[in-house]
Amino acid sequence: MLFPKKVKHRKWQTARLSPEKLARPETRGITVAFGSFGLKAETPARVAANQIEAARRAMTRHAGKTAKVWIRIFPDRPVTKKAAEVPMGKGKGDPDRYVFEVRPGRVLFEVDGIPEAQAREALRKAGTKLPVKTRVVAR
Repeated sequence: MLFPKKVKHRKWQTARLSPEKLARPETRGITVAFGSFGLKAETPARVAANQIEAARRAMTRHAGKTAKVWIRIFPDRPVTKKAAEVPMGKGKGDPDRYVFEVRPGRVLFEVDGIPEAQAREALRKAGTKLPVKTRVVAR
């Protein structure tokens, strides 16, 4: 799974973003830059590292050996969680997982080197593993 090698701060403060700010379209990473086809997010969500890995596996298995795959997102935001059956108080929980906050318009994955029908199906399968609504876009 993806996670940072080293971090400056183990825990981040909670992002208190309003729904309007989350739904605001992305301005970076919105075009297909490396491959011929890409998977673009339609809704906002937090995508965890294990979800990115599951989508990558589904996509690469369907795409085959000739396909080149790019992952355009990296989970660098730590999410904390308190252990089960621990009383309230006594500080913030330990880091549980790493996530990437996706906003609408962000290209998540790209693929190249395979026919269009196969690329679209591979990206569609990858999209089913993610907590966001997605669509396949071409260059």
